[in-house]
Amino acid sequence: MIDEFAKDNLHGRLWRDRKALLWKLDGLSEYDARRPLTATGTNLLGLVKHVATVEARYFGEVFDRPSPEPLPRWQDSNGSDLWATEDETRDQIIGFYRRTWQHSDATINELPLDAPGHVPWWPEPYADTNLFAILVHVLGESNRHAGHADILRESLDGRTGLRAEHEKQIDEEARAAYCAKIEQAARSAAPIKA
Repeated sequence: MIDEFAKDNLHGRLWRDRKALLWKLDGLSEYDARRPLTATGTNLLGLVKHVATVEARYFGEVFDRPSPEPLPRWQDSNGSDLWATEDETRDQIIGFYRRTWQHSDATINELPLDAPGHVPWWPEPYADTNLFAILVHVLGESNRHAGHADILRESLDGRTGLRAEHEKQIDEEARAAYCAKIEQAARSAAPIKA
């Protein structure tokens, strides 16, 4: 009984993060969805592509249920899963992510939490694992990258939140006053030397 509760709870939270990550693309231009927004090139569409690849590997290869999507061997990873090429469309990447959900969900639904798996890219003695550990790991990855997406989207147009139905109108004046208050506290705590 507790296993099914745990599985349903973890799976539900994974679904929450999946939808939140895709929502961060809503209403953005192609350029804004793809452009590097950090010094390391992190971008919104790249985050979706990366999380799709992570899910495909962990809920596929680890349980000997390879993804039907073509993936490069994990040993050959060169960072290309972190950004969209000019030949890849937003719809292709979102479609890949959604198809990966179906494959991942089949693995999650069909296997018990203690189903054994093997992660060849993890060091020993951790490479042998189970579905519970992989669910927790992938949920952590998805949550982490959804958080990155929150900050990237906020830096583009100020939009924040987990879901569209909870989004509130941006009060620019209140936001500026709040940031000024934080800035003042930072300056008071660590005065700037001239």
